[in-house]
Amino acid sequence: MSYTNGLDKPSDYFNTVLYTGDGSNGQAITGVGFQPDWLWIKSRSGTAFHELHDSVRGAGKRLFSNDTAGESNVGTVSSFDSDGFTVSRNNAYDGTNQSGVSFVGWNWLASNTTASNTDGSITSTVSANTTSGFSIVSYTGTGSNATIGHGLGSAPKVVIVKTRDAARDWTVYHGGISNMASGYIILNATDAFSTAFSTIWNNTDPTSSVFSVGTANTSNNLNSNYIAYCFAEKKGFSKFGSYTGNGNYSDGTFVYTGFKPAWIMVKRTDTAGAYWTVMDSVRSPYNEISRQLYPSVSDAEYDNPPNNADFLSNGFKLYHGSTPSPDNTNASGGTYIYMAFAENPFVTSSGIPTTAR
Repeated sequence: MSYTNGLDKPSDYFNTVLYTGDGSNGQAITGVGFQPDWLWIKSRSGTAFHELHDSVRGAGKRLFSNDTAGESNVGTVSSFDSDGFTVSRNNAYDGTNQSGVSFVGWNWLASNTTASNTDGSITSTVSANTTSGFSIVSYTGTGSNATIGHGLGSAPKVVIVKTRDAARDWTVYHGGISNMASGYIILNATDAFSTAFSTIWNNTDPTSSVFSVGTANTSNNLNSNYIAYCFAEKKGFSKFGSYTGNGNYSDGTFVYTGFKPAWIMVKRTDTAGAYWTVMDSVRSPYNEISRQLYPSVSDAEYDNPPNNADFLSNGFKLYHGSTPSPDNTNASGGTYIYMAFAENPFVTSSGIPTTAR
């Protein structure tokens, strides 16, 4: 087994940093290892919205994963830097640099530049990294069935779309759901997967060049502006799939990824009420991975909630610690989708096995 050259060091494309706010108007956060194109910041020790920033929309323009609000421009991230980013304090609402508050920043690399893409019926602006399978796509809706170029050269397994100029839900396409193109799941809510609308993705799966949108206002309203985050699976770096929980604490469900995870996000899809759940290897450097944040709510970090995980050399193992209802990660018979990014590949491109935690 071998992996694509360039992905032996996953932290060149995805990395997590921790920092403490200083309340200033310009704290530089370093140690990312690259200039991020997509930055997701969350307060760990306080209640605050999840702030999502990207280089295509421009520094300072934030969206909230736990809210339907459109884009606001208040400058809480003032720049994307060569080794990180700079955060500033906004007195009206501070989700990035409140003094004494601990924060996590999740960082993804696209291309550090943009290009016009005419592969679809709608011309898009794209920052794409074909090595890591990640692109950021900006487009304006037409209100009619359409296609949009994503720049990845392979079909994305996950597409996350948000209206920039109106209060609407975040809609998620995830290839781990067999009939995904005919329905939707929402990032800012705890809803189950629903097939109530087929107009979001025009009942069409993404291709190697485009993803499709229908007439739904969450993905293609006339003259509305949108941002999309697209992810194609790359062996040894990213995996986007599904699993069935077993409800067993002592011998929980194992999910094979082909790498040791650095970050996972999990969502139960068969019933409402379960939180999107994010775990990473920086906030929890040792097994069990016990620190969790929930993208659909503004809550502070939960330490050792009922459902934890182990990050292993070739995947992750989920545990069921009590009887929450509904179980966020491992209910017996529950169906789940996940996104995972690597800390280390299971085997490097030179064929050398890596070690487990």
